[in-house]
Amino acid sequence: MIELPAARLIRKLENFAELSDDDKDALHNAVTGIRAYGTHEVMVCGTDPLPVVDIILSGFACRFKTLADGRRQIVAYFIPGDLCDIRIFLLRRMDHTIATLAPTKVAHVPAGTLLALMDRSARLNRALWWSTLVDEAVSREWLVNVGQRTALERMAHLFCEMYARFKAIGLVAGTRFELPLTQSELADTLALSTVHINRTLQELRRQQLLSMNGKVLEIHDLAALQAVAVFDPAYLHVDAQRRYLPGDSRVKF
Repeated sequence: MIELPAARLIRKLENFAELSDDDKDALHNAVTGIRAYGTHEVMVCGTDPLPVVDIILSGFACRFKTLADGRRQIVAYFIPGDLCDIRIFLLRRMDHTIATLAPTKVAHVPAGTLLALMDRSARLNRALWWSTLVDEAVSREWLVNVGQRTALERMAHLFCEMYARFKAIGLVAGTRFELPLTQSELADTLALSTVHINRTLQELRRQQLLSMNGKVLEIHDLAALQAVAVFDPAYLHVDAQRRYLPGDSRVKF
């Protein structure tokens, strides 16, 4: 069966609110085009016009900032079902770059169309705001990660987070999922040297917490990895406890 373009986005949003069939159809119909990118291709940079919002359909991408001397800090990952970036067309100007880390397919939604959908459906509007607020929560956690956690804690925390995010959209098989990251990209994410990244990976393997086979990460002891990371998934808000608008007869608290 062919998956409709907004299917994983809808699955993500329904962690927050039960969307109506009309909302779902409207999201699918809002897509005006699909584009495929290769690995390490720039999707959007700071000088680009932003007439559309992209939905990641497949693959893996990141948001990053680069200093004048070429040093790079990856500040977010985009996985299937993610919007990148609902806030930007409102601000009119990018202050970062979005690029792929693996072959990636995206669906384009015109900014005006998305705004019209948000104006028409309070439930969809609130669900999309929820998605944006979760993105902000993840950004705060990443800041704490590079500012306060040890190298071992940083890496363990990142892997726990990615496991939870991929599981929420149905892309985990047991405790295995595809994570197409090089050690250099992990270094740019965790603010560590590639040598330190290599040693930290070896330590996690030595403790038999995980293994990486090519692009596939397998977690052997999730509870132990979470303990190393001091990981609390609450900030991801993927507990499937839906919240409804005031006045909705189905409200459950």
